Amino acid sequence: MEIGTRDAGAGRLVLSPVGDLDMAGTPAFDRALDGVLDRPGLLEVVVDLGGVAFLDSTGVAALLRGAAEAVGRGATLRVADPQPLVARVLRITAVDVLLGWPGGRDDDGTAVEPGWRRLR
Repeated sequence: MEIGTRDAGAGRLVLSPVGDLDMAGTPAFDRALDGVLDRPGLLEVVVDLGGVAFLDSTGVAALLRGAAEAVGRGATLRVADPQPLVARVLRITAVDVLLGWPGGRDDDGTAVEPGWRRLR
């Protein structure tokens, strides 16, 4: 897994993992996130998931751990631009809203209200 980092100004940093955020890729993601969270003056970390093709339970857990750690340091963590498969995992595990990515699209393409989950 490759992970890019860029400054987005005003205490915001963007972390851009590329690859699979799974059992193999999570350790590298955790190290990169720890390095970002150590920066002084950090207010928000945006994890750009546009380059993540696959997300499993270890990846979801890593994102949640990162969000909790960010809050503990006075910052926030949110995800952005998940690919359809990754967005579906975030949605069906009900962590999309927790990670700052409310709503999205249901399997049939209709908009999903934040906090609403349809059981199938």
